[in-house]
Amino acid sequence: MAMTTKAMRRDNDPIPAVAGIGLRLPHHAAFAAERPAIGFVEVHSENYLSGPAFADLVAIRADYPVSLHSVGLSLGSADGLDRRHLARLATLAHEIAPVLISEHLAWGAVDHAFLADLLPLPLTEESLAVVARNVAHAQDALGQRLLIENPATYLQFRHSTIPEPEFLAALVAETGCGLILDLNNIFVSAANHGFAAERFLEAMPGAAIGEYHLAGHNVLESEAATLLIDSHDRPIASGVWALFEMALTRFGPRPTLIEWDQALPPLAVLLAEAETAERLIGAHHHSDHQHDRAA
Repeated sequence: MAMTTKAMRRDNDPIPAVAGIGLRLPHHAAFAAERPAIGFVEVHSENYLSGPAFADLVAIRADYPVSLHSVGLSLGSADGLDRRHLARLATLAHEIAPVLISEHLAWGAVDHAFLADLLPLPLTEESLAVVARNVAHAQDALGQRLLIENPATYLQFRHSTIPEPEFLAALVAETGCGLILDLNNIFVSAANHGFAAERFLEAMPGAAIGEYHLAGHNVLESEAATLLIDSHDRPIASGVWALFEMALTRFGPRPTLIEWDQALPPLAVLLAEAETAERLIGAHHHSDHQHDRAA
């Protein structure tokens, strides 16, 4: 990877509480042509580790803050992190100078084989030690704080002993990492496991939240049960928007990402969803300003 971007790199200071979109490869041409007014873009790191897509990302980074969202570190792997993959990610981060860099509370590799999925892990003291060790290793290699995303889940381990918000809070305390609060994932998991999304939200360590994620989900109906799937293939559901407004009220605005990964619509659809998020963020800012003036 040629060292071509140093002259145009920006400092990777935290970005303000604005809305952004997940930029996927099929939208590159439209994005380059339109240069939309958007607060930031987030890309999946593994798509840019080599090949022509990297040059596109360099061009985008010249004009937009970029967040790197990884799917391949496998932070829950007891084997530890794949050193080669981590080194390539660190090189990409050095070149792009992302404003945020993130991964998932999940695992997806064993014996150096990648399973191309984000798999759940039992929430125990033992797995907390594994994840904390891997997060610390990744942060040392990247020279930057990681944001860890709460997952959408479809099963729960009987021997889990730590509620997920407490697990994430302990991970933050041990490693200094931050969090992505994925509101769709909370909504999906709450429906699948029968807990109150609002109570889960209230238990999250708010000071550690560095970004919100919003996405669409699919509903699978059968005679036995209804299952929600974190599909990222449709507009954001009204219940997720409502949960986002609760998060804004409880924790305040954060950079907010619109994710759409399957059945991609025209770029304008993502931008319209980002505008909705921006309006909600703006309304919260206005409400806070009015409150401050009244006080």
